[in-house]
Amino acid sequence: MICRQLLLSAMDVFCYIIGCEQTQKGAVIDPGEDAERIFTKVNELGLSLDYILNTHFHLDHTGANAELQALSGARVAMHAEDVPLYGRPVDITLQEADRLPLGNLEIRVIHTPGHTPGGVAFYLQGKLFTGDTLFVKDSGRTDLPYSHRETLGASIRKLMELPKNTRVYPGHNYGPTRTSTLEQEQIHNINAHEYGFARTS
Repeated sequence: MICRQLLLSAMDVFCYIIGCEQTQKGAVIDPGEDAERIFTKVNELGLSLDYILNTHFHLDHTGANAELQALSGARVAMHAEDVPLYGRPVDITLQEADRLPLGNLEIRVIHTPGHTPGGVAFYLQGKLFTGDTLFVKDSGRTDLPYSHRETLGASIRKLMELPKNTRVYPGHNYGPTRTSTLEQEQIHNINAHEYGFARTS
C-alpha cells in the first residue's frame, strides 16, 4: 500500500495520498489547499485518482476539493450528515460501514460524529485516518457549531475497538509526532480518562 502524508500550511492540516501498488489506483484524503502540489505528488507516485475523501466538511480539509477534482476527475466523497453543511454536491454520499474499493484494497468508512455530525475515519490495512476526531495525544474540538463533546467521546471509544497496533494518521500536526497508534493513545492521550478509552491493563 502506498501512503504519503503531506503537511499543508494553513492550520497545519495533514493531507494523505493513498494507493494500491498493484493497480496504481489512488485516493486523496482531506485536500484542504494547494491542489496543484497534491496533484503533482499524485503523478510522481504514478497514481490515477479514484476518490477525494473528506473526513468532514470544514474548509481547512475540503478547500481544494473542486480544483483537485478538475485536475484529476476523481469523485468527491463525504458522509451524508455533513453534505448539507458543506453546501455543495458530492459524488459519493458515505454511510457507516461503507466499503470503497481502491484497486486491490478496500477502504472501510467509520462514522465518527462529535467534531461534526458527519465526521468519518477511513480504515485500511492497519492504517486509520482520523481527521479531526483523534489527534496525537489529543482529540478534536467540540466548541464549534454542530460539535458535541460526549458524542466525540463515543466515537473515539468506537475507534479504540480496532486492533491496538492500528497506526493513527491525524488531520492536523498538533502533537509531538506525526502519527501514533491506538495503543499509544490509550496511554498518553490527555482525554483518555474523560472519554473512557484509557488502557486498564
